[in-house]
Amino acid sequence: MSALADISATGASAGNRVTNAIAMASRRTGVDFSYLLGQAKIESSLNPSARAATSSATGLYQFVDQSWLAVVDKHGAEYGLGWAADAISKGSNGRYYVSDPDLRQQILDLRKHPETASVMAAEHAADNKAYLESRLGREAEPVDLYLAHFLGVGGASKFLSMNDRAPGATAASIFPAAARANRSIFYDKQGNARSFADIRDRFASKLQKGVDSIGTGNVQYADASLPSGAKTVAPADYVRIETQRLATQADVTVRPEPQTARLAYLMLATLGR
Repeated sequence: MSALADISATGASAGNRVTNAIAMASRRTGVDFSYLLGQAKIESSLNPSARAATSSATGLYQFVDQSWLAVVDKHGAEYGLGWAADAISKGSNGRYYVSDPDLRQQILDLRKHPETASVMAAEHAADNKAYLESRLGREAEPVDLYLAHFLGVGGASKFLSMNDRAPGATAASIFPAAARANRSIFYDKQGNARSFADIRDRFASKLQKGVDSIGTGNVQYADASLPSGAKTVAPADYVRIETQRLATQADVTVRPEPQTARLAYLMLATLGR
């Protein structure tokens, strides 16, 4: 079996592949594994192809189109996605776009690729963690990262600052729009407004239940053969490893082309590999 097959056949099932992808993303970025796993469970029930009925949200972490283009533009080049990051531009209105509609769709389809979706979600969480800690003056806990996902990082900073100062105060009056859109989060069944502490505790419990319901067992990493310095299992790595193997067998120098790595990513994303 080739090195390419060894790496691409991570885990004995699709479920194992997803949890391994999330573990890999945690390992590469330092973002808490339980948080990333719990978030994926809440967002998509660990279904890499999940799609929302009322928005463009897609994949394990339900990235909407604009959020996905933004995180790939910022971090894609670190993970073999330089071709995608180079194609993304930001307009004067602050929105991200890709001029070629076919290429845009190919980039958006990478949300269905567990390894790519997981590491982009981890990088996004790491960015939010750094922002929150700079504002709060304390370590951001996993639940704080989920609040950043729910309210946006600016809203979460405001929410958590209020929670740190007055945890018993009601949150709906400070976040009226969010409360109207998410009444069950900001109010109990009797219509009483929940406090900042109550809401944060409920989110923490939701994350933990998501993790507890999965039963991950021993999550194993499949990156033993990765090239030195590679940040994640990316199709560009697959191409490099396989090219090196073929070159060794043939005793010749074979040079992978950037286009080959790009086509590998697109193929793997399309096939769900």
